[in-house]
Formats: sequence, C-alpha cells, structure tokens
Amino acid sequence: MAKFEESIKELEKIVKTLEDDDPSLEDSLKKFEKGVALIKVCQKELETAENKIKELTENGDTKIFDENSS
Repeated sequence: MAKFEESIKELEKIVKTLEDDDPSLEDSLKKFEKGVALIKVCQKELETAENKIKELTENGDTKIFDENSS
C-alpha cells in the first residue's frame, strides 16, 4: 500500500501548491494532470484492496490472495 500513501501525500502537496501559490495556467494544468494520474493510482490500489477483502471474506472462509491475478 506504499503507493497509495505516497500518492495521497503527493496529491496533498499539489492541492496546497494550487491553493497557496499563484501558479501560471501552464503550471496549474501540469499539476492537475499529475493529480489525475495520482488519483488513478489510488483508485487501482483501492480496487486491489477491495478485491482482496472480497476474496478473504467469501463464504466466511479465508483463502490466499494472489496480487498478480487481478
């Protein structure tokens, strides 16, 4: 889950920069584009976690989760 936490921290930095600084339009667009990419990383990590939870709780039984099968 390190990717998730790192992406969230980077998103927070981007938001703070956009709120506190006065970036140019070009810089704002670059930061927005980076933010969208980070959101996609977070969504993928959350999907993986959700799938793992579903597999682990299916029929009340636990089974081994294979990250590469997603």
